[in-house]
Amino acid sequence: MSELRREVSELESKSATAARLFDIRRIIGGLFVVYGIIVTIAGISPSDADMKKAQDININLWTGLAMLALGLFFLGWLWLRPTVAPTEAPEDE
Repeated sequence: MSELRREVSELESKSATAARLFDIRRIIGGLFVVYGIIVTIAGISPSDADMKKAQDININLWTGLAMLALGLFFLGWLWLRPTVAPTEAPEDE
């Protein structure tokens, strides 16, 4: 019986690790940070044609900064409130 309990506890720890690894906040935050960096770099030195199309608003810079802020928000949320694996109620023996 102790062998079974050991295997169950091992599987529960692997499940908790997988739940933390594939948390959607990590994926969304990471993608927004990466895309935000790319768009911000594109907005640092816009061409005159790009500025004219956007009515003299550097839309790439502002959108990139907003994406960076959102991505950092998701990653901060993940850091402040990590995922806790669900625990089952102990069975009465």
